[in-house]
Amino acid sequence: MRFTSTRGGDTATFSEAVIKGLAGDGGLFVPETMPDISSYLTRWRGLPYTELAYSFLSLFATDISGNELRHCVENAYGAFPDPKTPAPLVELNTGLHVLELFHGPTLAFKDFALQLLGQLYGRHIRNTGQPVNILGATSGDTGSAAIHGMLKQPGTHSFILYPEGGIAGLQERQIACTGSPLVHPFAVRGSFDEAQSIVKQIFGDAAFSSAYSLTAVNSINIARILAQCIYYLDTVLKLDVNADRPLEFIVPTGNFGNVLAGWMLSKMGIQGLRFCVATNVNSVVSVFFQTGEYRPGKVTPSLAPSMDIQQASNFERWLWWHFSGDSVRVCKVMNALRRDGNFILNEIPADNDIIRTASCDNDGIKTWIERIWNDKNYLIDPHTACAFTAVRENVRTVILATAHPAKFPETIISVTGQSPKHPSLEVLKQRTVTKQILPADTETVKAAIARILDIR
Repeated sequence: MRFTSTRGGDTATFSEAVIKGLAGDGGLFVPETMPDISSYLTRWRGLPYTELAYSFLSLFATDISGNELRHCVENAYGAFPDPKTPAPLVELNTGLHVLELFHGPTLAFKDFALQLLGQLYGRHIRNTGQPVNILGATSGDTGSAAIHGMLKQPGTHSFILYPEGGIAGLQERQIACTGSPLVHPFAVRGSFDEAQSIVKQIFGDAAFSSAYSLTAVNSINIARILAQCIYYLDTVLKLDVNADRPLEFIVPTGNFGNVLAGWMLSKMGIQGLRFCVATNVNSVVSVFFQTGEYRPGKVTPSLAPSMDIQQASNFERWLWWHFSGDSVRVCKVMNALRRDGNFILNEIPADNDIIRTASCDNDGIKTWIERIWNDKNYLIDPHTACAFTAVRENVRTVILATAHPAKFPETIISVTGQSPKHPSLEVLKQRTVTKQILPADTETVKAAIARILDIR
């Protein structure tokens, strides 16, 4: 299988797309054709997670041998406490489940993709002898998951940008307390959107990113999206989803990658899927699906900081499919967004009622954390709380729990009086935060990378 850019100017194999991250024309890689997996569902039902992951990914990673791919998958999910069931389903009510995606090494859903991505990078290093240095921006969880996924890869530097003061304290400690000389936290004086823009601009400088062997770990990397498809697929198989037994996933949404991964299964022949995009007060994506207008504004800090995003990178992939693969139309929209700061689709972008939206402010986050604790004796983090505001009666529903509540103790304690803890986080509280604080300036960040790698 080959992958093409959403902007039409680049193609690649799976391995090439993984290493490039961002396409050479500035677009995002998508599969040239989507496989129809509906005929595989019967044989895949009941498989252990690692075997399901291998079977699914083998449809896309066709340039990787079966033994190599299996090695990558088994090592990636071997980092979870229960590799056979890394994403357990918890039933809160009849027809209402929570998909717990926080049992990985850094207690967030990003581990599912970034443990695998680290293994794929390791394979590239072994096979080519070429170095790989990762560069990414994080609104909280991507950074630590990326670092943890790469720590076992020898000689690999990790450069992680995040908004100074804009992520939770324990999220920062997971990034800035590793003690590794190969991990470089850059706290940017600005928003996540500004940090993400810097990363895109650096990758847009092909000569620089090539000279420093930089590759992307944000959800602009297609391997991350495909890895996230798997826990949706696993849930579909467990709950017997089809056109007669539909299921709605409510997904806490910031950068749009997580909900896109599930939605992509509907492009692979899986029927009965519905999705709700659940945002916090930064509701630009929710507004788009209601009105057709995409107008990013200034980020409003919230109790769900990983969703404090106004410009969702993966939205470009959705546009490509929405326009039936017409890269010319994608380019026009992305140019309008860059030029005018917004765009408007002439048609309201309803996708056959597959996608609906909801948003939740800080008061709503507190209300739902308190309500679920009091009613179900179950703790949820602030991001997952945003999803509960969208639950509907008499609709089979799965809420994606994207982070462990122990990562946000201040909010949980203030609302419930409970003090969630996790051993790995308790260790971090005793360590010193080590970071560079930089302005939100692309050239300054590039200079910092150059100094560390000592190439120029």
